[in-house]
Amino acid sequence: MIEPDHYSDRALDHLTRPRNAGTLAAPSGSGSDANPSCGDRTTITLRVAHGRVTELRFRTFGCTAAIASASVLTELAAGRSVDDAARLEPADILNALGGLPARKEACALMAIGALRGALVDARVRATA
Repeated sequence: MIEPDHYSDRALDHLTRPRNAGTLAAPSGSGSDANPSCGDRTTITLRVAHGRVTELRFRTFGCTAAIASASVLTELAAGRSVDDAARLEPADILNALGGLPARKEACALMAIGALRGALVDARVRATA
């Protein structure tokens, strides 16, 4: 278990050098999720082509764990089929980051919620 408020080197790397930060112009889908207890919020925009997630960007207003979770999630989801990306779980983020402090693990859930929202939005837009 990670000590309280101790972050792994991988989590700190994603904080100081976030991958895929920003937003995509004219995305296939966009989704957001928030943690009402602390006010953190993550939005993910993505592009889907031929059933695969080809590109993702994130914007997070929140703590170290929220930023690191969204950053690593963009790496985990990129290139996957839409169905595989939808099956990602908070545990995948925690494993990729080498864990998070227990009280910050909800940040991984928030990132997954934003991704799933973006995937649903992409499906709705594709059938409209």
